[in-house]
Amino acid sequence: MNFHRKKRRKIDITLISMIDVLFVLLLFFMVSTTFNRQTQIKIKLPEADGAEAVEEQKSVKLIIDADGVYYLPGPDGLPHELINQQGETLKRELQKIAAHSAQLPFIISADGKTPHQSVITALEMASQAGFTRITFAAEQPKSEP
Repeated sequence: MNFHRKKRRKIDITLISMIDVLFVLLLFFMVSTTFNRQTQIKIKLPEADGAEAVEEQKSVKLIIDADGVYYLPGPDGLPHELINQQGETLKRELQKIAAHSAQLPFIISADGKTPHQSVITALEMASQAGFTRITFAAEQPKSEP
């Protein structure tokens, strides 16, 4: 009977190889990652408390009522409701207007209770149609006597 114990080897974990692998993976992910820069619409928001803005003679005015219905100026200069309220219809109409007046200021006049999505859709479609000078209409607060 052999009662001698076998000598155990000391178990050794080599961390240097693991660190090398982690650095290679980190380098791979850093190089392969794409950084997307989101495009933003540049707009000028008028301040409601400031002086009354002087309205330019020529401008394109989009009116959005409290229900989110879009109105664009017709041939007679008066606001007319769009045939339907889809974003593509608004975009087509804005592209027709932008064909001859894209450099004019584009004014969005929305009711205070207009759904936020309607205003965002109008901003997006105006930008896609080619308008670059987009602003919002605001009224000064009424002072109480």
